Amino acid sequence: MTAKEKARELINKHLNVNLSQVDDLVDGIRIRLAQENALITVEENIYTSENCFYKEELNYWLDVRCELNTLILGE
Repeated sequence: MTAKEKARELINKHLNVNLSQVDDLVDGIRIRLAQENALITVEENIYTSENCFYKEELNYWLDVRCELNTLILGE
């Protein structure tokens, strides 16, 4: 194997490792963004529920927010 071939082989080996790490990182970012967006939606529903007479609905959204926070902090 020539030096040039060995150099390309080494680059390709490291490139594959780095790409898999990037994929994991991107997946983690996508999950985190989805969680944050879900929290925004829940906060909007809590705000709406606070202004109505249906306290069961408010309690439901407060429980959903609690579960989301548990999922986010638990990871």
